[in-house]
Amino acid sequence: MTPASPSLELIDRETGGPVVLSVPHGGRDYRPEHRAQLRPPVERLAALEDRLIDELATGAAAPTLIARLPRAWIDLNRHEAEIDPGLVEGAIASRLMLSPKVRSGLGLIPRRLAGVGEIWRGRLALADVEARVAHVHRPYHTTLAELLGGAAAMHGVAVLVDLHSMPPLARKGGESAPQVVIGNRFGHSAAAWVTAQIASTCARFGLSWRENSPYAGGHIVERHGAPAKGMHAVQLELDRSLYLDPLLEDCDPAGLLFCRRFVRELIADLRAAALDRAMPLAAE
Repeated sequence: MTPASPSLELIDRETGGPVVLSVPHGGRDYRPEHRAQLRPPVERLAALEDRLIDELATGAAAPTLIARLPRAWIDLNRHEAEIDPGLVEGAIASRLMLSPKVRSGLGLIPRRLAGVGEIWRGRLALADVEARVAHVHRPYHTTLAELLGGAAAMHGVAVLVDLHSMPPLARKGGESAPQVVIGNRFGHSAAAWVTAQIASTCARFGLSWRENSPYAGGHIVERHGAPAKGMHAVQLELDRSLYLDPLLEDCDPAGLLFCRRFVRELIADLRAAALDRAMPLAAE
């Protein structure tokens, strides 16, 4: 399978198995046509990225879909109707979702960023927005659906790990800040055993974790998770200080190796757990 967009990269497709890895926010490919439309220099938009998170997916030994275009161009973790009407020239025929994310400037196409201000030099042509959806957003989700559907058909179960990174979180009361946040839409996108397995792997690596707070999972897991049909999806947020330098700009070699091993073993643990649960179903 080859994604229907050159802005997407599918690696380790041949590994198969019931687990699929998604990396939607690691893209750093700012093309000349992007830079021409942006108001700030691209370096100011680094806060939108899950900084270098795609580096953690190397060697995960699972089909892995990576977006190479930046989140500033289009956010794959938003519904395609989450568009700020004030950002677009021309009437939009479809019904829009004016979600809190859109109102804060972080919709399908981010409009503004704290500390940066407006992202675009002016309003965007409707045809431009539609092209971004058609050429990037829809192919990403179509490819994910095909990967998960194929895994479920072969194994009776599929698990999507939507990989993200987060800035270090502050302590809450007497509770230590989590280094990993597991988002399952409060149980709507994945069964409890998926979260339990991730928590077990975190414990083995000495990583603190929290469920659904402050990240419960976005559009990707909401769209692709259907536990009743054997399709499970979790959003996994890793503390960037685990694999980046103190300035959170470049990879720390030791931290990068640690996090790569964590992701690889997490995928292996989920694969084993998923296949164990699928075996009784196959015997019925």
